[in-house]
Amino acid sequence: MARLYAVEVVYRGIFQKTLAKNITRAIVLAAHREGKHGISFGRYGDSPERNGIPAKGFAIVADDELTLEEGMAKYEPKEVDVTICVDDTLCKGVESWAWYGLQPINRLLKPGGTLIVSSLETPERLIAMSHRKETPYRLAIVKGAASFSGLWVYKDDHTDARVLGAVARVLPELFSIGSLQETLRAENKKTGDLLAVSAQKSFDRTTTITVAPGQGNAEVPYSFEMPKWTEMREGIAIPAIAHGHQMTDETNGATGGFQPARNATFKKYLTRTMRPVVDFEKCIKCTLCWIACPDSVFDVTPDGLYDANMAACCGCGVCEAICPVEKCVTMVNETAFTDNASQWEAFRKDAPAYKSWLLTAIENRPERSHGFRYRGQYEEQIKQEVTNG
Repeated sequence: MARLYAVEVVYRGIFQKTLAKNITRAIVLAAHREGKHGISFGRYGDSPERNGIPAKGFAIVADDELTLEEGMAKYEPKEVDVTICVDDTLCKGVESWAWYGLQPINRLLKPGGTLIVSSLETPERLIAMSHRKETPYRLAIVKGAASFSGLWVYKDDHTDARVLGAVARVLPELFSIGSLQETLRAENKKTGDLLAVSAQKSFDRTTTITVAPGQGNAEVPYSFEMPKWTEMREGIAIPAIAHGHQMTDETNGATGGFQPARNATFKKYLTRTMRPVVDFEKCIKCTLCWIACPDSVFDVTPDGLYDANMAACCGCGVCEAICPVEKCVTMVNETAFTDNASQWEAFRKDAPAYKSWLLTAIENRPERSHGFRYRGQYEEQIKQEVTNG
């Protein structure tokens, strides 16, 4: 019986669009060299894609054309052999503006399928970030920082070749490393030989570990049941977001400030690759972060400070850019955090302990980039990486 293969690439909209396209396209072309048939496509993310919003690309491959047509008849695969995550912060979950509710990064993986993550984190850290799955799956890590670029620029740092080399290792029946290298050389006339070397090194280095059903984040993602057509009402009423309310200081019972009510089901934080951390002792209460925040993230506390609500924050970095006080607001890699707890509440309960945590978080933060912000930034990064490496 003919085999149908499915691979998904989960990426950050705009920043990694070309990267995801290159990976899915190369998968189909490499498999085609071995007589298979396939198609690569991007699912509807949000039209147009938005900066940082989770999005997906797919590669569907089959042993014959009829099986491929059967696979293409579905809007998108219901299960995949391999999930490729090209930004490790997406291991916390995926919620595009195209669907409703958080989806675990491993949701579509078949039993025994492989999650490939581009990351500098340890397997234990990535497993803890990912939601538990009822069936075992494998985890493979392609060592490297998230490859971010801008809308008009592609960061050709061989992330695509290294990820593809890992795919050849974990799913050799899809395509061989030899077929992949031939594809990379044919599709990249100037850099094909170097890409082929990178793919081979990744193929040689890739190992997997098995993740058991009991391992991972125990959180149960938000879910709902679609009503049957016999259950739908004649009209639909959508409840508005409630009014805000004053905040309460749990340390002394004082009330005041203002906390806006927010959408209880749409969690913007899944767009975030970095989050702001606030040094409340440096805050001069200028209100600029509160005014400039595009998502009304900041709560006004009873003592007149500004606490970023992490369930609503998308990590855009405007607050850091607008703050007039040096290191009052600092963007830190999202992988450094395990929850969305209030920083102000931690500060009020134990200010010295919060200050110690804050300094550690800032000093040890893994570097991140929102993408290219000016011409020549990529060249500067290459020089820094060569110097530091």
